Amino acid sequence: MTAATVAAEDRRAADALTRTLLLIALVVAIAGSLGSPLITSVATTLHVSLAAAQWTLTVSLLVGAVATPVLGRLGTGARRRPVVLGTLGVIVVGSVLTVLPLSLPVLIAGRAAQGCGLALLPLLMAAARERLDAARSAAAIAMISVASTVGVGIGYPLAGYLTDVGGIRAAYGAGLVGTTVAFVAAARAFPESRQPSAPAPDAAASALLGAGLLVLLFVLGEVSLWQHHLPVAAALVLAAAALLAGWVLRERRLPTPLVDLRLLRHRAVAAANAAMLVAGVGMYLLLSCITRYVQTPHAAGYGFGLSTFAAGLFLVPFSILGFVAGRISPRLREKLSAPALLSGATAVVLVAFVVFALVRSTVAGPLVSMSLLGFGVGAFSAAMPAVILAVTPAQETASAMGVNQVVRSIGFSIGSTLSALVLAAATPAGSVFPKEDGYGTAAWIGVGVTLLALGLASGASASRTSSE
Repeated sequence: MTAATVAAEDRRAADALTRTLLLIALVVAIAGSLGSPLITSVATTLHVSLAAAQWTLTVSLLVGAVATPVLGRLGTGARRRPVVLGTLGVIVVGSVLTVLPLSLPVLIAGRAAQGCGLALLPLLMAAARERLDAARSAAAIAMISVASTVGVGIGYPLAGYLTDVGGIRAAYGAGLVGTTVAFVAAARAFPESRQPSAPAPDAAASALLGAGLLVLLFVLGEVSLWQHHLPVAAALVLAAAALLAGWVLRERRLPTPLVDLRLLRHRAVAAANAAMLVAGVGMYLLLSCITRYVQTPHAAGYGFGLSTFAAGLFLVPFSILGFVAGRISPRLREKLSAPALLSGATAVVLVAFVVFALVRSTVAGPLVSMSLLGFGVGAFSAAMPAVILAVTPAQETASAMGVNQVVRSIGFSIGSTLSALVLAAATPAGSVFPKEDGYGTAAWIGVGVTLLALGLASGASASRTSSE
């Protein structure tokens, strides 16, 4: 066999692996996003309250955040392929449960299983970093990160259309088809790891971290607690902080911790994760505001009265431009450092907020704002792994990116709750819809939050420069 033939086979194998990793990332992102646009339909179909139906979204986010750091450590080395295949198997079983015409608790159990998909993303990045050359792995990791965020732009309109055509089971059926395809693709092409396996995660540390994240994300997602039971919400935040503090103390005594906290002391990594947290708040704040604004009926004095499906189509340019940003990021990296690209992406999100704050009277304003948000989120998601992995050992890839994934989930939860609280404060007593200027208030709050994120992203750039 000639050297040229060997090189061609290596390229084909690398291309096949890249396609498999991106397919899995996109499918789990779409399956995870199916909960949000179906909440109202679940409530009406199963004859339950909106608060009960909300759990079809909440439970997947909670499970994903809790499972991510644990599976990131469990799936190191030789265990990576079995963990990925086993998790995909759980997701497929969960997808079956969502399709069966059974009760709400069964549907919630299925959605919980689908939530495990979020935990796979760091393992996909670890496989790309180990099995692909430097240029290919950087591009693949960037696109995996992008797919995990902008896949929502595919899931929303798809879920809305299928629900209109065949009901909620048809929408969840798309998730079953996608996850089954991803499982088959992973079984055929996901590689074994050559890296040594780390010891299994410590049970006590896993329990403390899981419980702390569970309580924190639950209270952040429960808007009614912050509106009507503020002392209870504050007490739950303190309880979460105590659990997470206990986890940190436990971690520092372990020879092989669940998360290597020493990596978080690196200034560039700390600044990048702080930027992810704050930027996540802003990104989801704007996403929530735009999707809610365009669905508001004309009778409220503003809005465009779009259906769930039509509002979902607003996310199509979000996804398209997000993927475009992810694709061109490697080329931009030839001229800009990853931290500089992170700052530039945050600046684009800032412009998106300003557009929404100033131009909302015609559909073009929110559409341009959503498009800019998609490009900014795509570029931000593509740059973030490069910032963190530049100072992270290869064997810690899944663990480091797992922490970043959890930080992003917390930021998104805060952003979603913040948008709901601001708009609730702008809603007159007895009215269903907030005053129009409530959206302006939310947008300008988002401007302030994104300016803070821009400062933190710039801090990551300065830290990287000083360390070099």
